[in-house]
Amino acid sequence: MPGYMGCMYTSEFPDSPDKVRIITYQEIKKEAPAAHYKDIIGIKQWDIPRQYFVKNTQSFTEQLPYFQIKVGYILVITLFYKLGFTAPMAVLFTSLISYFFSGLLLFYILKLLFPKKYWLAVLLTVAAMLLPPMTYMSRVSTPDMFIFQFMLIFIIGLIKKWNKWAMFVLLFGIAFIRPDYITFTLTYIIAVFLFHYFQEKKIDVSFIAQGAVLLGMYLVIIKFYQYPGWKDLFYDTFIDRRPIISTHPINVSLKDYLSIIYIKIIYFKKVTLSVAIMLGVIFWRSKDVWVRMISVLLLVNVYIKFFFFPQSAALRFFFPFIFPLFMMMLYA
Repeated sequence: MPGYMGCMYTSEFPDSPDKVRIITYQEIKKEAPAAHYKDIIGIKQWDIPRQYFVKNTQSFTEQLPYFQIKVGYILVITLFYKLGFTAPMAVLFTSLISYFFSGLLLFYILKLLFPKKYWLAVLLTVAAMLLPPMTYMSRVSTPDMFIFQFMLIFIIGLIKKWNKWAMFVLLFGIAFIRPDYITFTLTYIIAVFLFHYFQEKKIDVSFIAQGAVLLGMYLVIIKFYQYPGWKDLFYDTFIDRRPIISTHPINVSLKDYLSIIYIKIIYFKKVTLSVAIMLGVIFWRSKDVWVRMISVLLLVNVYIKFFFFPQSAALRFFFPFIFPLFMMMLYA
């Protein structure tokens, strides 16, 4: 929460980084439960980085690019803030309202899949919305629940066979909200480009143009907000979180990376088993090349996400790809 609130206040007070830091933690303290606030500010002796973020403006400010690149999400929480919500509530309300809309979208998808089975659609919707990853995402101040509803819209687009430009607008929105989803948007465009090429034996230049626009937008965002880069994010998340980024150069060797992947993938076995079963059912039930290709695409993106950010204990990072795979299994 401090990171996203800091981004919001930075746009309001661009020349006052001290004020941004102070207001951020003051507002959180007003509304957060005491135990939660203590966790945010890092009262434990070993939680040195969080203690720096609270007291040191340079430390806090250098963390913000990790959050600022999620431009679409920041704009939405800023909108709620401008409408009268307090800053902490603007962040939390975004997750809550996204949870509500996700339920409506999910029900709509299930009605498309089971048009004559209204109560089945209702029961499946309720069951899905009560899944632990869903309820967890609705409670936390992250963009995971917000982006999830766009992934559901993506599934609707696939089922209703939207044209390539409608899908491009959706992909643009997804990448604008979360630039780390650039891998998903580009792999989708590449997959569709190859599918049409082998089906029609001709090159559709529009897909190349779409990919170039998405990649260009991603690079502009990364450059504009001076994003530290994947290696820095990996180091700060899985090796040693630096209190002040600029004073601690990093060195992530291949050995370091592989050792972390080895440990994390062991705890990823339940996800691996689940997606393998879903993909197996899809290939068993459907001979449609398009359905199979999209299913493999979603599976591949689960592992692209894992190998870039192997936070195997946090299912919320992978759920926006796993759940659409489940929807494809129902569709098959």
